[in-house]
Amino acid sequence: MTEYTTVSIPKDLAERVDETIEGTSFSSTSDLVRFLLRSIVIQYQREGELTEAQFEDIAEQLTDLGYLDG
Repeated sequence: MTEYTTVSIPKDLAERVDETIEGTSFSSTSDLVRFLLRSIVIQYQREGELTEAQFEDIAEQLTDLGYLDG
């Protein structure tokens, strides 16, 4: 059985994510966060490390999508 932990995000961000995922295959904010974190971790594991530039690029993309405050 998989164990879970809780991650807190601001309510306004959660509301924006809920609006964004409407009509997608993501059924909840948690589904999207798991997907995004897996993507970052997989990229890190493939490349051996995640450089600061790569991290900043990911953060910029997430900001552009409205998931992070700019």
